[in-house]
Parts: sequence; structure tokens; C-alpha cells
Amino acid sequence: MAIQKSTPAVDGVHAFKLPDVGEGLVEAELLTWYVKPGDTVADGQMVCEIETAKAVVELPCPFSGTVRELLAAEGETVEVGSVIITVDDGTGGSGSGSGSGAGSDSRSGDAADTAEEAAPEAAETEAREKPLVGYGEKAAATQRRARRRPTPSGPVSPPAPRPTEPAPTAVPASGRPLAKPPIRKLAKDLGVDLGAVAPTGRDGIVTRDDVRAAAGGEATAAPVSSEETAVVPQTASTTDRSARERRVPIKGVRKHTAAAMVNSAFTAPHVTEFLQVDVTRTMRAVARLRERRDFADVRVSPLLLVAKALLMAVRRHPEVNSSWDEEAQEIVVKDYVNLGIAAATERGLVVPNIKDADAQTLPELAASLKALTDTARSGKTSPADMSGGTITITNVGVFGVDAGTPIINPGEAAILAFGQIRDMPWVHKGELKIRKVTTLSLSFDHRLVDGELGSKLLRDVGTALEDPELTALAWG
Repeated sequence: MAIQKSTPAVDGVHAFKLPDVGEGLVEAELLTWYVKPGDTVADGQMVCEIETAKAVVELPCPFSGTVRELLAAEGETVEVGSVIITVDDGTGGSGSGSGSGAGSDSRSGDAADTAEEAAPEAAETEAREKPLVGYGEKAAATQRRARRRPTPSGPVSPPAPRPTEPAPTAVPASGRPLAKPPIRKLAKDLGVDLGAVAPTGRDGIVTRDDVRAAAGGEATAAPVSSEETAVVPQTASTTDRSARERRVPIKGVRKHTAAAMVNSAFTAPHVTEFLQVDVTRTMRAVARLRERRDFADVRVSPLLLVAKALLMAVRRHPEVNSSWDEEAQEIVVKDYVNLGIAAATERGLVVPNIKDADAQTLPELAASLKALTDTARSGKTSPADMSGGTITITNVGVFGVDAGTPIINPGEAAILAFGQIRDMPWVHKGELKIRKVTTLSLSFDHRLVDGELGSKLLRDVGTALEDPELTALAWG
């Protein structure tokens, strides 16, 4: 990964800005620092690991020298274009990694000041700094607009504080405490009067901790009257429920996946068709392939033959391998297949794709599938590996699921769900037998794929799995 050395050095100190590592992303979470102030780094050395909305990426430092300061903490979300680390190359008049005396240049004492001084000079030489990959960073840092205070229509008296509690320290002019809807609900559940809570949040906003602290104080300070006795069990139950809940921030891969799925579900008109298939011969073919020498270093699974069957069917029906260009009002039919494989990881669902999968032999496709899944499970899938997909397979069968209605990946026309393979009674050659059976589910964008085309594609995938050897001979 190449990083542009676009920020000029000030007294030998270089400021390294967070680059855009994939398709116009505007922020990333800094997961881990590999270096600390005082460490010596070389040009190209990996200094940190970040998580974007698409993948986990290691960043190489574009400078050599001594680390002056780390300007972002682990776990912090940083905007693209923000300085995250400064490096002293030792060429400055007063800056060095070992420090200086009291009479030295004041800029050597604070790396953050150095980064601020470098910014105006950088702006003169580059009106807008080009990102590493993608469409650009934010034009300006996001600023929070000041909250407008409502103007009271008449004199309003704030609620009187309870005798056993101190008066609130900040109440807006309207007389209504400032709190977000979830905090108001929490206060209502816990029986806390927001008007009597001392806010500690910014601009006098009541926080969740403020409400919980007030609830705890009330429990010990005020005796419960006979009229309130009936609601005490409900309040206690509510408190226990809150204590047994966990809140997970929506960010990174999960945030990107959620946004993409919502966009797809409400943009492309989805249609899903189902087909049960006798895959007994496919399972026998898998067993034979595992014994062959050219498949010794890869894992041969039924998914490999499902992928091959889909690629052969797409060759017969290329219109399925297309996308909808809303701006140009055109359908883009692609003469290549970048086959996406949905993979569940610790950081959420990712869909890397095999480039030009249609041009690969079966052993090459098996090797590509292994490399793709190994990389995804290790959390090292790059943004490039997840961009440009044309059609996708999701293997829900590994979770013991028979079928589903998968949501199409944005920019694609179809997605195939592969269900679990089960022993089922099946009529084979006029007799009832126990056969290996699976269910295929094909979701497609009805703007691009009509019912006839979708049915033909699904039928051809099923036919290829019913007799993979005969299909390979017939279709080439």
C-alpha cells in the first residue's frame, strides 16, 4: 500500500494524516498502535491497524525517523485527513527524538503545534489533498451547530426540588430539562424526576449516568410510603433489566453492512424463488475430487460445485450478471464475473469476491475460495477485495438453515442462497429413496431480471448440481 508524502516537514517533523483506504470512506476507528513515542520507524513500516466501514487495514508510515507523538488513541474514531502521528527525521535545527534544553525552539516541545503549523503550508501546495484510494475526504471538519434555546412565552418556575435532594444546577429557560428521548424514557422507567436531576453533560444536558445516580440516591434517601409500595417491585425489575443489558456501538463493518442492506432493500424490488435439488451425485463428485492430487492442497466442499454451477449458468444467461445505472438510465451487462462469497466474521458480515472467477479452472476456483475464506476469517480482507462484485453466493447451509430470502448486494442483480444438505425421501427413477437434498434460493432485482430469466438461471444451477459431470460435458 503506497502512502502519499504530501505533508511538508516543519523543522524535520512530518505529520502523517489518516488516508482514505477505500472508496470515499470518511472515517476509521484506530484499533491498535504498533509503535510509541520515541520508537524509530522506517519508511513503509506498519505503525497501526485501523477498521473502516469495509475492512481492517494496517497502515504503513511514509517517513523514516523517530516517533514524536501519537495524536489518536486506540478505540478512537478519526476523520480522514486528520493527523494521527508525527515523525522527526532528525534534520531539523532543534527537533530530535531525545528532547532538548530549556532554551530550544518552542516548536520542538509540542508535536501537535508542529502539525498545526504544517497545515497552512500544505494547503498552499495542495488545494485538496488526494486520498490514497477512493473519491476524497470530507471538505471540512464537521462542526456541531449550537443548540437553540426556546424562548419562553411567559414566566416559568422550575420544579421545586425535593426536600432530601439538592436543587438542580442547570435548568433551561423553558423550564424543561434538556435530555435525549432515551434518557427521558430511562428516567420515566426508574421513576426519576428530570427536573430534580443535576445535569453534568455538555450544555446542561442530563446524561444516563445522571439519571442512574439520581435513581440510586432516591432509593436510599427517601422512605417509601404505603401508596408507593405497590410500584416498588416494578421499579426494581426495571433497574435489574437495565443492569443486565449491553449496548454495542454501531460502527465499522456492521455499520456499513446495515446501511448497504437498507439501501438495497428499499431501492431494488426483490423477488425470491426457491428450488429443491437432489445433490446426491454432487456429494459423490465432491468425495472423488478430494482424492485427486490437484486438489490436495485445497478444501473441496459442496460450495465449490455450487459456485461452478452458478458460473456456468451465468455464462448461459449473461443478463443476470448486470447492474442498474440510475443516473445514466442504462443497464450495464458485464462480460466478466466477480463472484462474491458472503462470509461471517467476528466484525460482521463481509462479502469479498473472486475476480474473474468465470475464467478460472475448478482447481483454481478451489484455491481462490480457500484464500478468500482464510483472509476473511483472519479479519484482513482489503477494501479492494470487497469492491466490484457482480453476483453473490451466501451459504446458509453451514448454519443448519434450509432456505431464506437473501438481500441483494448493492450494485448487483442477484444473490444465490445455498441451504443445508439433508437426507430426505425422494422419488428417484420411479422409486422412493433416501437422497441428499438441498434448497436453492435466488433473490433478484426485478428491474433487471424478470421471472422467466430468474427461473431459467435457477433451473440451470439445479440441473448442474443434479448431475455435475454430465453438465460439465454438455456445457463445456
